[in-house]
Amino acid sequence: MLKYGLDVLGGETMIYGTGIDITDLARVKEVVTKYPNFLTRVLTPGELADYQQLSGQRAIEYLGGRWSVKESYGKALGTGIGHDFGFQDLEVRDNTAGRPVVKFQPFGGMAHVSISHTASVVMTQVILERGQA
Repeated sequence: MLKYGLDVLGGETMIYGTGIDITDLARVKEVVTKYPNFLTRVLTPGELADYQQLSGQRAIEYLGGRWSVKESYGKALGTGIGHDFGFQDLEVRDNTAGRPVVKFQPFGGMAHVSISHTASVVMTQVILERGQA
């Protein structure tokens, strides 16, 4: 039995938290159209630079993925988005193979992220693991 990441027998677990999120891409398009400052609220400067290289549906998928992965991260951290964790506290950029990689984060361990989408939704998962980042 676990309580706050500790086994009741006294051992630490490796997984600190996990979070998932599903976001409707039509909603993403609606929000960014209605609130242009949403981009700079959700995306870090590096993510924004990547976003600005995209257009059309791919740009919406990228924005939706970054928004969703930050929501997933907040769930895995156990705080949600708010006072203790904000959108600018996490940066996820793609490596040369296109894999999303966490560039900076507030958690002291490893953060594993996955971003998948269809034409209409994006789904993300974050697993926070204790240990060396």
